[in-house]
Amino acid sequence: MLGDAWLWVAVEWSPPVYAEFYARGGFDTPTAVALLVAALVKAALLWLILRAPAPGPLDRRAKALRRLLYLAVAYTLVLWYPIALLPDAVDAAFQLALWTAIDVLYLLVIRWRSRMLRAAAGAMFAVELAGMANELLDELDLPELGSGDIVALGLMLGGAAATIVTVVGQWRDGRWSRGTLTAGWLSVGVYALVIPLNVLFEEIFSGNLAIPVMMDAVGLVSIVWIAATARELPTGDRLADLPPTRRRMIRVAVAAVAVLPIIALIHPEQTPHLTYTGWSMDCYDRPSFGDLKPAERDAAFLCRARSTEGGVPPMFPDSLSDQGILAYGRALCRTKDRDGQKAILTRAGSARPAWGADPWDLVYVCPEIVGATHPELLRSTTETEAANTAYIAEENAKCRDPWPRTKGAVQATAKYFLFADGDHGYLVHDPGDEAADEAAEQAMDKVYDDSTLLGVAGSAVLVGHVEDVVDLCLTVKAFRTAPPQRTAGWDQVNEVPIVSRSGRLTVPEMGEGGDVGAGAPMPNLAIAGKGRYRLRVYVRVDDAGEEQHLVVVFPGASRKRLKLKP
Repeated sequence: MLGDAWLWVAVEWSPPVYAEFYARGGFDTPTAVALLVAALVKAALLWLILRAPAPGPLDRRAKALRRLLYLAVAYTLVLWYPIALLPDAVDAAFQLALWTAIDVLYLLVIRWRSRMLRAAAGAMFAVELAGMANELLDELDLPELGSGDIVALGLMLGGAAATIVTVVGQWRDGRWSRGTLTAGWLSVGVYALVIPLNVLFEEIFSGNLAIPVMMDAVGLVSIVWIAATARELPTGDRLADLPPTRRRMIRVAVAAVAVLPIIALIHPEQTPHLTYTGWSMDCYDRPSFGDLKPAERDAAFLCRARSTEGGVPPMFPDSLSDQGILAYGRALCRTKDRDGQKAILTRAGSARPAWGADPWDLVYVCPEIVGATHPELLRSTTETEAANTAYIAEENAKCRDPWPRTKGAVQATAKYFLFADGDHGYLVHDPGDEAADEAAEQAMDKVYDDSTLLGVAGSAVLVGHVEDVVDLCLTVKAFRTAPPQRTAGWDQVNEVPIVSRSGRLTVPEMGEGGDVGAGAPMPNLAIAGKGRYRLRVYVRVDDAGEEQHLVVVFPGASRKRLKLKP
C-alpha cells in the first residue's frame, strides 16, 4: 500500500484520495500507467512554466500584471495547499480578488486594436467573475446570484470564452509568440473536454483513476499559457492593421463567443416578472392611447390591470407575470360579451371577474379591435381636445335665443352640460362672495328639501331641471329695469331675489378637462354692480324632449318669491 502511495504523491502532489482503491490492493495497471505518463507530461509542462521571464523594461501596469499572473501560477502549483487549510470563504475571496485584478489589467495592457473586441472581453470577464462571486456568496451563506448548477455552467463557459477573447486579443496585439497563443488555444480545448470526459469516467472507467490523472496533467496547459503570457509581456510596437475581411471574421467570432455563455445563463422565469404594480410611480401618469409610442402601450395596460385605485381589487392577481397578464388581456379583446370576459378573468384568478374589462383599458393591447367600435379611444390628448371643442361648438349652435327681439344689456346663449352633475342643475351665483361655497350648498339643500325648481340662498340660486336630461339650452339676459313677464309658451316661470356682494353674478362655464358647465363664456349679469337683484327663470320642454331655460336678471330690492306661471 505504501509503495503505491509514493507514486500518487510524486505525480499528483497530494495524498491518495480514493481509499476504495487501496482496499482492493492498490492501484490497477491503467492507473499506474497513467501516473507514470502523467509524470513525464507534468515534467515537460513544468519546464515550460518555470522558464525565466523575457528581459526588457515594462511599464507599471505590465509589471503588476506579470506579478499577478505569476501569483496565479504559484497558487495553482503550490499555494492552494496552505490556503486550503483556511476557511473556504477565504479561498473564494482570494481567487475573486486575484482574477478581478488580472482581468482589469488584461483590458489595460493588451492592445486589443478593436473597441468591439475589448467590450466582448469585458463582458466575458464579467461573466467569469460573476461565477466566482456566486461561489463566495455560497460560502458566506448569503443569497446567491442564481442556482448553483446554472452559475457553475456559466462559470465554465465564461472561463472558456474569456480565454478565447484574451488569446484573440494577444494575437491581434502581435507581440506574443506562436507558442503562447497555441498554449492558450489548447487551454480552451481542455475546458471543452472537462464535461464529456467526466461523464465518460463516471459511466465507463469507474474502476480506475486513469482519466482523472491524465486530465489533471493536461490541465497544466492553462498554467503554461498564463506563465507564458506573464513571461512574454512585451513592450514593442504593434503590427500593421489586419485586412478588412479578416477583421469582419474576427468580429463575428468574438460576437459568438460573447453571446453563447450569456445565453447559457438564461433560464425560465421561476417567479412572475412584475414590471408595474398598482403602486408603481410610473402608473400615476395615465396618458391617452394616441400619446404613447407602440412600445409603451403594454406598460400602460399593465398599470391599469394591476391598479388598486379607489380601493378596488386589481383586474389580475399579483401572482401573474407581465407576459401572462398581456396574454389574458388580448384574450379579453377577442370575447364578444361580458360572460366571456368573466370566464377568462375567473381562469386568471381575478378577484372581480364579474366586472369584466372596459374598452378604454383594453385599447392598449388590441387597438385594432377596440378602435373598430370606439375610434375615439385611439385619439391623442390634442385630438381629443379638438374633438371636444368641435362637439361643444356644434351643440351650442343648436340652441337659439327664445327672446330674439328683446335684447339685454348683456346676454349669451349656450348649451349647459349637466352630465354627472345632472341631478343638481346649475348655479347663478356670485363667485366673488367669500361665502360662495356655503351659499351654493344651502341653495342645493333647499331644492331637495322643498322639492322646488329653485333653491335660493343669498348670493346663489340653484336652478333645477324638470326632465331627466344631461344637458339643456340656456339663455341668460341682464336688464337695467324689469322686462315684461311674457309667460306665454313657457311651462314654468319663477322669480326670486339674489344679491351680489362683489359686483358679479354669472353661470359656471365648462372648465378645462371638465364635463359640467356652460359651453360658451357667460357674461356678468350684475350690470349695476353690488346690490340686490331679481332673478326670473323661464323653463319649457319642447316636443322632442329638449329642455330650454331663460334666465333674466335685473336690479330689484324685493325679497319675495313669485310663481308667475306654476
